Amino acid sequence: MSRPVLSTHALDISTGTPVAGLFVELYKQKTDSWVLWHNTATNSDGRIQFPFSNDSMSEGIYKLVFKTGDHYKNLEIKTLYPFIEITFEIKDGEHYHIPLLLSPFGYSTYRGS
Repeated sequence: MSRPVLSTHALDISTGTPVAGLFVELYKQKTDSWVLWHNTATNSDGRIQFPFSNDSMSEGIYKLVFKTGDHYKNLEIKTLYPFIEITFEIKDGEHYHIPLLLSPFGYSTYRGS
């Protein structure tokens, strides 16, 4: 099996801690619709390494949907964002690390390594 193609990491910048147990869905775009490919939750370090290799995850447009509203509701904290969608394109068979830096009222993302 080749190296996994996709991973993510969620960090709450308002507390400076990983976001453990954050539910995340992975979708792949098919023509004009989205197909759910995988769903899971972040581990105790706020990370997910998706179980797809270059052989099983083809080029295309994908999105990660982070269920931030549920997370903050469980903590009894108000948030502006019920969920956060990050859409990205896989083109070249490389590893894609898509981190999410969040707080109840803001977020940022980038391509990590």
